[in-house]
Amino acid sequence: MNDVHSSPSLLPHEQPNDSDSPQGWRRFATRRWLIVLGLIVALIVAAWLLKPGASKAPGGRFGPAGAPMPVAVAKAQAGPMPIIVNGLGTVTPITTVTVQSQISGQIVQIAFKEGQSLRKGDLLMLIDPRPYQVALEQAEGALARDRALLANARIDLDRYTTLFSQDSIAEQQLATQKSLVAQDEGTVKTDQAAIDAAKLNLVYCHITSPVDGRAGLQQVTLGNYVTPAEPNGLVVVTQLKPITVVFALPEDEIPPILDQMHAGKTLSVTAYDRAHVQQLATGTLQSLDSQIDTTTGTLKLKALFANPDEKLFPNQFVNIDLLVNTLQNAVLVPQSAVQRGAPGTYVYLVNAGQTVTVRKIVLGPGDANNIAVTSGLALGDTVVVDGADRLKEGAKILIRQGPGAKSGAASGNAGAAPQGAGQHQHKRGNRGQGSGQSGQSSPQ
Repeated sequence: MNDVHSSPSLLPHEQPNDSDSPQGWRRFATRRWLIVLGLIVALIVAAWLLKPGASKAPGGRFGPAGAPMPVAVAKAQAGPMPIIVNGLGTVTPITTVTVQSQISGQIVQIAFKEGQSLRKGDLLMLIDPRPYQVALEQAEGALARDRALLANARIDLDRYTTLFSQDSIAEQQLATQKSLVAQDEGTVKTDQAAIDAAKLNLVYCHITSPVDGRAGLQQVTLGNYVTPAEPNGLVVVTQLKPITVVFALPEDEIPPILDQMHAGKTLSVTAYDRAHVQQLATGTLQSLDSQIDTTTGTLKLKALFANPDEKLFPNQFVNIDLLVNTLQNAVLVPQSAVQRGAPGTYVYLVNAGQTVTVRKIVLGPGDANNIAVTSGLALGDTVVVDGADRLKEGAKILIRQGPGAKSGAASGNAGAAPQGAGQHQHKRGNRGQGSGQSGQSSPQ
């Protein structure tokens, strides 16, 4: 009998694992390195595809060194430049009246609505007039009685005068009668005054608006008993047309304003809303305060506005533009042309050979769009208004044409706003080197 040697059967978890063998580990490592290598190749290809080709940048800011820089330009033009100073102000009504009752009584009628526009003399409230009507009748009755007594005393005086002339009565009796007539005359005058007072009280029963204006919220209601000492009054009436604005300006701005006022000129004042965007009203400068506030170094001024549409409201906060003067035929360039850096205030002047030169300038007053140049530029000079941040002395430029170019003063209108300008279309009170947009880089 042959001996048969059979190996015992293996359980499933005891089956040989290919990864546990040296050949399995080599295959696993090879697959992993192939995956990593594929990712690296994919990243290199993506970076190469995203990198702009050298042929796509013919020149300019991202082009090769020495290529012309694309810029927008504008010409210096002659035009008027308003000199405007800005201040913060509060709308202040000329007249604000807290209406009080001048007599005591019960309110029997309210003849106005809250917020109603009123004319001087319009009925506001009616106080019960019956007690004062009775007082008037009493005074009239007393006057009728005393007038009768005065008439009788005068008749007696005439009689005593005749008797005294006939030496029939004593002189003392005549003097006494004269005194009685004088007393009765005084009593009649007192009665007449009482009648006038009663009639005046009847007038005071009708509470009317003392000024043209707008009624505020009523402080009492129908049926209340009011007196002349009401703590909050009956209603407040505020005059809106005309109205004033009180605003403050730095003391350094006052001398040119005084020069204009001493010359007899009327200075125009424009009021804007809190954001200094919407124009509310136009008026004139009325007066100046008598002293400067030492805590703030400012002087208060008052401007008068007709306010026909009532856009100015009492205690409203407003921005004020005061037109002090206007420079005529000033050399104007767009605000974006002005640069500031190591040379000071300068512009890039365009030469005939399509190169630029750094030109130092002295600034005058400006507005939101343009600024006056008092020295350094002549009319017709062309300056760079966009793209100056990468320029330097003698740099070559390529003037952009079409919609991308700035219009500004180059369009032939020195007052036109360049594209991209802010929403403020009104003149702003910028002065000298403190005004205008400017680059902060210095020429290389």
